[in-house]
Amino acid sequence: MSANSAGSAATLDRLAALVSPVIRGAGYDLEDLILTPMGRRSLLRVVIDRDAGVSLDDIAEMSHAVAAVLDEDEGVIGKAPYVLEVTSPGVDRPLTEPRHWRRAIGRLVAVHVASNGSLAVEEGSADSPGSTLRGRVAGFDGVAVTLSVDGVEHLLPLAVLGAGRVELEFNRPDEGAKHERAQRQHKAKKGKGGLKSAPTSAVPSAEEK
Repeated sequence: MSANSAGSAATLDRLAALVSPVIRGAGYDLEDLILTPMGRRSLLRVVIDRDAGVSLDDIAEMSHAVAAVLDEDEGVIGKAPYVLEVTSPGVDRPLTEPRHWRRAIGRLVAVHVASNGSLAVEEGSADSPGSTLRGRVAGFDGVAVTLSVDGVEHLLPLAVLGAGRVELEFNRPDEGAKHERAQRQHKAKKGKGGLKSAPTSAVPSAEEK
């Protein structure tokens, strides 16, 4: 969760407690929650993901679901109007959780192998701890990542890995529309009758193909 001048840690905790049950109940993970000032309004960005990926239809459905729970408890953000943006993570999202590595199978990544990790890189590896490896994620068993580097697979326990980073690739044959970063904005504004929501519109943001 990301706090700033527009959203204190307490406010973000309240927002997370409000929207998390809805998001998790629909089968998604809440990856991030960011509240940012936008002049007289605020931008509430809700980042969701799941193993099967997130489509524009999924974003539309979750936009309405999240907006509904916020409408029920509008005091959590305050009286100022705000814009709600429900989106999926971009390629710049760091790989820090086991689920991130599971979802990165098949992707080209760069990751730092800690020099003081409690576990070492698999025996016989030519890569010493303390280096940054660049390769394709060939597998993940829940405790270790299999990284293919120049055709050689290395078993890397999560305990020795820093935050991984997906490398941008163009013209990947196995990449389709389902891997595009889905994004939908849900605008909301205050009126005399309370919080009123304007129609949403899908705004896809192109990721690598």
